[in-house]
Amino acid sequence: MKPTLLYDRDCGFCRYWVARWADATDEAVDYVPSAEAGEEFPEIAPGRFREAVQFVDADRTVYSGAEAVFRCLANAPRGGKLLWCYRKSRGFRRASEAVYGVIASHRNAASLLNRVLWGLTYARPTFALGQWAFFRNLGLIFIVAFASLFVQFKGLIGEKGITPAVMFLEAVRDQLGDEAYTRLPTLFWFGVSDEWLRGACLAGTLCGAFVTAGFLTPLSLFSCWVLYLSLLNVGQDFLSFQWDILLLETAILASFIAPWQILARPKDERPPSRVLLFLLWWLLFRLMVSSGAVKLPDEVWRDLTALTYHYETQPLPTAWGWYAHQLPLWFQKVSTVIMFVIEIGCPFLIFMTRRIRHAGGTAMIGFMLLIAITGNYCFFNWLAIAFCLLLFDDQFVMQLLPKRARFRVHDPNRSKHGGIWRQAIRVTIVGVLVIVSGTVAWSRIDRNFEIPPLIAKLYKPSAPYFIFNSYGLFANMTTSRPEIVIEGSNDGAAWTEYRFRWKPGELARRPRWNAPHQPRLDWQMWFAALRPPQYRPGWFDNFVVRLLQGEPSVLALLQKDPFPEAPPTYIRARLYDYHFTTPAERADTGNWWKRELMGEYLRAVELPENLR
Repeated sequence: MKPTLLYDRDCGFCRYWVARWADATDEAVDYVPSAEAGEEFPEIAPGRFREAVQFVDADRTVYSGAEAVFRCLANAPRGGKLLWCYRKSRGFRRASEAVYGVIASHRNAASLLNRVLWGLTYARPTFALGQWAFFRNLGLIFIVAFASLFVQFKGLIGEKGITPAVMFLEAVRDQLGDEAYTRLPTLFWFGVSDEWLRGACLAGTLCGAFVTAGFLTPLSLFSCWVLYLSLLNVGQDFLSFQWDILLLETAILASFIAPWQILARPKDERPPSRVLLFLLWWLLFRLMVSSGAVKLPDEVWRDLTALTYHYETQPLPTAWGWYAHQLPLWFQKVSTVIMFVIEIGCPFLIFMTRRIRHAGGTAMIGFMLLIAITGNYCFFNWLAIAFCLLLFDDQFVMQLLPKRARFRVHDPNRSKHGGIWRQAIRVTIVGVLVIVSGTVAWSRIDRNFEIPPLIAKLYKPSAPYFIFNSYGLFANMTTSRPEIVIEGSNDGAAWTEYRFRWKPGELARRPRWNAPHQPRLDWQMWFAALRPPQYRPGWFDNFVVRLLQGEPSVLALLQKDPFPEAPPTYIRARLYDYHFTTPAERADTGNWWKRELMGEYLRAVELPENLR
């Protein structure tokens, strides 16, 4: 006879775990309610069914309790480890029987706990729908990223831009020689004209559309990675943000996980291998934990007052940031505590039971939405939310859909990914990636930590490709908001201010939303203001030269040209201290900002003769 497990069908805890064991053992074991089959096994006293599950082996030997469970699971592929421990270790045997006895004696409590952790019914956890939504969102993010660069590249890194990519590559080649091609991988070694840059942005947008449509997703994602890497490596300061390298790391990992289909549809989506899916979960874990951990050494974060500064000192606030800044101190401190809990605590829930994982994913999505409401962080929040979609299994997603929209996601047999050797190779590769990326992440958290030589040898060749990265946003809270105001003049007496599209300038202008677009010049102006004038970045002086030349591509990055007839003779930059107004001040003046002159950032200069 086939081995048989007899269980109490009236016990919700038993029903859930029997369904789970049946999925693991496939057809190797029969699972029969004791009330229906008790008469077929007269050797088992009726009272024993109420005490524990009973496992009847093929030779009709009967086992009970924890041993019955382990012998049952030994019929699953590679499922004999627990039985081996039970037979070889007296301590394990006693502990497992004790735990089983506690559960059997408190079935109602166990059922309630099981419901909280896993749910009422068991289904093999698959993530086909979460994977499908993740890739569609990732494609949209690439569309936005490339399109955002398309409308800016000419003024930033074009032939007459602020920091021309062609001059940058020439300098790199002069300094590094033949090493330049491997130290700075980019397609623009073949050509770096404005037409090449424009073509890369357009091609990247098209590849992003292919990913969104589900057309040859792995190849399309890899193409996005190659094109975005090429742009990032010539973008210099203007493509030096953490979300840029996060997008690259995401793309290269996702390109290996994406199913090979000509056109992906939700009904046809093949569930990802759990081993490979773990890599994306691990990336989300590193991103969140690192972002929280790097804040701990900062005194302003530790005393929980950081949010009293954050909303007005962040690079590009929104109008909702103004309202959040007005909240009382106690609320800001409580919010900071919640932020630490979500950034450092919730990521650990990723690797817990399905209900706990869903709760962690929901908390992180809500957190990202709050950040997006109060500040402009381009596509970063959107990308983080896309990661969180991978935490919700198909069973959960189907419950959210209307009954008419529900369908069978896949054939359960298709979710078995390869044999033991293929799985062993995957686990080995994933293990190496986790060790290397985890070590790199820890080096960002602990600045005194040195990467071991062996891991450094693995990491160094991959560094130019941004496969392993460290993250940590707002490690040090800025407690003031200096703003650079650039002014032009034709006579050195009357000065007219250059107005930017997005960054604070006019006091009465309402803070605007620009995400998921990133105005990269406006962002770099925020960073430049944090540095002393004598250490201002080199691109700033180049920017001033382009303004004095009246370069149209650079002026297009601003709100408008205040000198439409001809460029000004002189330009200067002054440094102001900006603050949000109070509700009373705004009611009185209508201003969102107030400012106080701090001093000179750049003295009045005119265009040198050789640049005219």
